[in-house]
Amino acid sequence: MRFLLALCLLLTPLAARAQELTVFAAASLTDAMKDISAQWGAQAGHPPLRMSFGSSSTLARQIEQGAPANIFASADEKWMDYLADKKLIVTDTRKDLLGNDLVLVVPADKPQHLDIGPGFNLVGLLGPNGRVATGDPAHVPVGIYAEQALKKLGIWDAVSPRLARADDVRSALLLVERGEAPAGIVYATDAAVSKAVVVAGTFPANSHDPVSYPFAVMKAGDTPEARALMTYLSGPEARAVFVKRGFRVE
Repeated sequence: MRFLLALCLLLTPLAARAQELTVFAAASLTDAMKDISAQWGAQAGHPPLRMSFGSSSTLARQIEQGAPANIFASADEKWMDYLADKKLIVTDTRKDLLGNDLVLVVPADKPQHLDIGPGFNLVGLLGPNGRVATGDPAHVPVGIYAEQALKKLGIWDAVSPRLARADDVRSALLLVERGEAPAGIVYATDAAVSKAVVVAGTFPANSHDPVSYPFAVMKAGDTPEARALMTYLSGPEARAVFVKRGFRVE
């Protein structure tokens, strides 16, 4: 009897670890996913989620190289398509769950307002030496959206030499928070979590592709628990968290 009890004590942590799930999520999802992890962990004894946050491009390449992930949440369709093309996702689990807005932020102690439209004077806001912080348009979704918007509005050629190209959207936000850049192009949800910046203007929705967040289960991490989490992420409790954090739910 004593042997059986000891065996149970040894096996229980292993069983719990087997239920742990790893989520690779775009940096802009950091706060919402931390909230959801706490909710998920409080329900039915689920272990908290193990999470890796960063640029969608970086995370997708890590998954491609074999990093273990049950679920990937991208900040654009491009990087989910990248993994889909390599047949690394469970196609029938893919769902576009969220939307967001693209905004221009400035330091809170130097508030500005700009009417963002064709030919607007972003370079004037930057001053003679200032740069606008955003994700690297070569691969980071927020930078890709920013490039689309600046081209549509006719000011890309003037602004592109003045970009501070960050590794992800939260790194771009940090540059503005620290006063290292007089402006940044980030998502509305990132601006909302910072007391050090204010929104100077919102980019017109028709100036860039819709900011979309596809989620999917990865083939290498396809378990019943992973599918249960996907169901939870699209359910009312998670949706309430996303809405509270400023995302649009699809």
